[in-house]
Amino acid sequence: MKHLKFKQLILVLFLVNISLSCSQDKFGGLALYTVRDQMDQDTKGTLQAVTDSGYTYIEAAGYKEGKFYNYSPTDFKALLSSLNLTPLSSHNSSVSLENADAMMDDVKAAGFQYFVVPVPPMGLFTSDDQGMSMEGGAENLANILNILGKKAKASGLKLLYHNHDFEFMADANGEVVIDYLLENCDPEFVNFQMDLYWVTKAGADPLAYFEKYPGRFKLWHVKDMDKEGRFAPVGNGTIDFETILAKKELSGMQSYFVEQDRTFTMEPLEAIKVSHEGLKKIGFN
Repeated sequence: MKHLKFKQLILVLFLVNISLSCSQDKFGGLALYTVRDQMDQDTKGTLQAVTDSGYTYIEAAGYKEGKFYNYSPTDFKALLSSLNLTPLSSHNSSVSLENADAMMDDVKAAGFQYFVVPVPPMGLFTSDDQGMSMEGGAENLANILNILGKKAKASGLKLLYHNHDFEFMADANGEVVIDYLLENCDPEFVNFQMDLYWVTKAGADPLAYFEKYPGRFKLWHVKDMDKEGRFAPVGNGTIDFETILAKKELSGMQSYFVEQDRTFTMEPLEAIKVSHEGLKKIGFN
């Protein structure tokens, strides 16, 4: 009898150890923009692959006509829950002053905490063969974001603005857009999601922004850059994530998302696995 109990104890300890090992392998977030085509083709199957790759929370980039990837807000929340994925932030490029209230209600109903404005909204963003740019100037964008930020807070959400590289250039009035936003957007209502790739692409230093504007960068996009300046899986590029990660508390970072806009010769679902392994090696958790 004692021998049997001892075997049972060993088995329990073995199973506990497996469970702990599996939980330690699951961490971090994925921006679903990385797998946008796959999400359109097979939403549930793609989300299953995301959780199988080790991610525990997601950022949506698929809101349209009141639905997330063709699911109602509550159905999308339930789908994520069934897969042990947490909805954390949602990119909403089509937001305007007129549709913001309804859109934010949907984002809240789906369980998200952050409402992210990914580009200058309301027709201010342009993109062509020459790259990305914006119209209207920094002051105009700051005013819009402050209004949207107040609406977000009233809806129980936190509003963030996500950068690319063009915000690090001066507008027609000589204002560096990102600096103007950081100086003139009320931190009670508006904070920022720092995309580490685009900051690097712009020739700026993330650490310098952490030092000058501590606590303002609540979420990060973690994407690497290869030697040609292209997007790369995390850990397969040239960005010094270890040094940046050491200053996460100064930055205000609460959570982060792997994102890779294009994966080139690698399939997106493979790239997100490579990036998750890269996160481990760098020290993200």
